[in-house]
Parts: sequence; C-alpha cells; structure tokens
Amino acid sequence: MIEQNKIQIILKKLKNLSNPKNIEGMARFGINSKNTYGVLIPDLRKLAKEIGKDHVLAQGLWDSGIHEAKILASMIDELGLVIEKQMDNWIKDFDSWDVCDQVCMNLFDKTSFAFEKAIEWTKNKTEFERRAGFALMACLAFHDKTSSDKKFLKFFPYIEKYSTDERNYVRKAVNWALRQIGKRNINLNKLAIEKAKEILKIDSKSAKWIASDAIRELTSEAVQARLKKTKFKK
Repeated sequence: MIEQNKIQIILKKLKNLSNPKNIEGMARFGINSKNTYGVLIPDLRKLAKEIGKDHVLAQGLWDSGIHEAKILASMIDELGLVIEKQMDNWIKDFDSWDVCDQVCMNLFDKTSFAFEKAIEWTKNKTEFERRAGFALMACLAFHDKTSSDKKFLKFFPYIEKYSTDERNYVRKAVNWALRQIGKRNINLNKLAIEKAKEILKIDSKSAKWIASDAIRELTSEAVQARLKKTKFKK
C-alpha cells in the first residue's frame, strides 16, 4: 500500500509537469504521444534526483504505462537489482524510440548483461525490440570507456545482417550503432569505415543509406581530428 501511494504521488507530480505544447512537439519528432504528459527530460532528471534510487518504485512506474513514468523508471532503478528477465520484459513494452533509447542509455548499458543483450535483441522481429539491440550497442560505444575493441567488433556481423531492415526505427539505430562504434578510437574508426563500404555494396536502399551516412560522418574532418586526441583501450 505504501509503495502504491508513492507511485500515485509520483504520477501526480508528472501530471502537474505536463505541457500540451510539448506533446505536439513530440509528435512532430515521431515520438508516440499516447499516454504522454509532455514532460521534458531535464524535468524528469530533476525529479529522479529528488526520488533517489528505488527498484520497487521503478517497477511500479514502469507498469503504469505512462510514457514519462517509464523513462523515469529507468533513471531511478537500482542497477544491482536489475535482472535479465526484467530487461527482456521491458523491451516488449517499448512503443516509442525515445523510451527505447532513454532506457538503454540510463540503465541497460550499465548492466553486466549489456553486450550479450545487445546481440540477442537484434534477432527479435518487432521493430522496437530490434532497435533496442542496436541502440544498446550505440550507448555502450559511447558510455563504456574500458571495454576492448574486440567486444565491439562482435557487433559488426549483426550491423551488416540487419542493415537491410527497411523499418525506420531499426535502420536509424543500425546506423547509430555503426557511427558510434566508429567514433570510439582510430582503430575502430578505420574498421567501421571498412564495414560501411562493405554494406554499401548490398542491394538495399536501407543498407546504402546506413553506409553512406556513416562514411560521411566517420571520415569527416571533425571526427578525425577528435580521434587523434582520443585514447581507448584496444
């Protein structure tokens, strides 16, 4: 009963932060506006800081089905209590690209199962579950500062295989994963460009877009200049 009261209090706070104009803006960016209050991410982070870490509350907020409550859940969950089953269950509830990406970057990429799940989820057929796999790859490439290049190279076969998936939220995530891996260090940059050139030869509109966009960014002067100053464990 106490936890249920806490959940209701948080949901009320979210509702008080609601903004119809934000909901309109979200829709323009392809964000699912169903069960949405239009609360901005900075406001969610502020609320998460006030709440602190709470695994049970996170589960309750997730189960509410409210868009912002699910994102907030990923911000307050206790990493040490997150299990694989929870992760597998949550991705089944993904119905918008922003919830998918926020959960991956706020919580999933910090778990000990992250590399394994990234590969596993790419094999799922539903659009947002597959996106979760590639979004997780991208988040790991950005946030994980210690893993070896070898761990990221294991993602390449899946990036190539699913580059032909024409669904918008999958192809964009495949592209994101390839670009982010290629921005880790000079070595991975070279290998990501080589992989992109291989993908470019595939007879698929999606694959050609993914590859050409990745090559454009990874070979850019800005990326090359930054990589020369970056050191990562190989």
